[in-house]
Amino acid sequence: MSTRQRILSITVVVAIATATSANLFAQDTNAVSAGTVDQRIDQLDQEIRILKRQRELDQEHAQQQADEAAQKAKQAPSVTAGEDGFALKSADGNFVLRLRGYAQADGRFYFQDRHNNGTDTFLLRRVRPILEGTVYRDFDFRIMPDFGNGSTVLQDAYVEWHYWPWLKVRAGKYKVPVGLEWLQQDMWTSFTERGLPTDLVPQRDVGLQLSGDLFGGAVTYAAGVFNGVVDGGIADLDTSDSKDGAARIFIQPFKNTDIEPLKGLGFGAGGTIGNQQFTSTSTNLPSYKTPGQNTFFSYRSGVAPDGLEYRLSPQGYYYWGPLGFLAEYVIADQQLRDGTLHQYVHNSAWQTEVSFVLTGENATYNGVTPRHPFDLSKGGWGAFEFVGRYGDLHVDPRAFNQNPTASGLRFASPITAAQEAREWAVGLNWYLNKNIKLVLDYDVTAFDGGAGSATASAYTVSNRRTEQAAMGRVQFVF
Repeated sequence: MSTRQRILSITVVVAIATATSANLFAQDTNAVSAGTVDQRIDQLDQEIRILKRQRELDQEHAQQQADEAAQKAKQAPSVTAGEDGFALKSADGNFVLRLRGYAQADGRFYFQDRHNNGTDTFLLRRVRPILEGTVYRDFDFRIMPDFGNGSTVLQDAYVEWHYWPWLKVRAGKYKVPVGLEWLQQDMWTSFTERGLPTDLVPQRDVGLQLSGDLFGGAVTYAAGVFNGVVDGGIADLDTSDSKDGAARIFIQPFKNTDIEPLKGLGFGAGGTIGNQQFTSTSTNLPSYKTPGQNTFFSYRSGVAPDGLEYRLSPQGYYYWGPLGFLAEYVIADQQLRDGTLHQYVHNSAWQTEVSFVLTGENATYNGVTPRHPFDLSKGGWGAFEFVGRYGDLHVDPRAFNQNPTASGLRFASPITAAQEAREWAVGLNWYLNKNIKLVLDYDVTAFDGGAGSATASAYTVSNRRTEQAAMGRVQFVF
């Protein structure tokens, strides 16, 4: 064998041996790698399972926390604040506490007032914080003091059960359900002061009342028993054993229909009846005031109620778009005594009132809500409303003395008490928003009687000087 062949053979053997060794090593390496991969896969699968379970636990914990937070939110009271005041409400809605109120800063100025019947003045006409709310879902309460006019008076304090809308039971002190304009909220009256018919209706009294809404509010009623107060009066207790009954029904026949021009029509009647007995302590009788708040009629000292007293007030209003109309009539009959003189006195009053919202908003019994509240940055100026009113109050001529002698004495002097007052007024209301209102009125009241002189045998009666007053108001409601 040649040297070349030997070298070739050795090379082949070495190549075969190397290939075989490499193959065996590769097989061994593959076997080891395959085992390691399977183990790794099992390990990763286990880790994935652990992570998945951990995620499930985290989700369950997060849901538990969310449920606990939601439960706490349901149990936590809510606090709200807005144009209707501040309110604190329990989670279930069974307990509510509301803080509201309003203040009215007025100005009164009288023209050609030579006899100084009125005093030009600025005053706080009403300053009334209101605390009201609900307890145990079905019981409402309201407490409203008044710090206006330089004195403190408790105006409202009552509780009302209202399980059914058609039957509510109220006890305490509140407005007696008779006069239409009187039952209108003080902040939403068309003028700074109410008209002459309010002189003849009871204002606030203590008593027990049933009321309710029927047919979706198309019919409302109220009836109750009260201590009894004088015309235009307010009291916290009674001075006699007799009590007054009061009732009112008001119907809005088209309220729940689609007849838009008639939905704002309402009419009804209210009244009282009672028996006032003559005693040495029950000599209180009413005096009547002008819308300018000056007294133009009062009874003589010593005159007292003695017998049946009743009032009746047919009433109604109509609102459609920017137009509003309100009218009422009141008669007040009362039996009086002065010594041996004993007779009925029949007094009456009426008024008509018209309003028109110049900016186009809807006129309502509860004021005007501006479509564009006052905001100079947005060009909003609020709502403007023009109002007008005419009214009359007539005192029974039988109430007046015919002459100054003892045989002619009756219940009032014609030279100090006017027999009739006729009032007309115009005004402009500016609703900057639902909470702030500016009012400017011009009011004129003319009289029959109320001035003159007396001789030994006769009166010389003349008319009290016409009252001319400009009245303004800045009102804040929350």
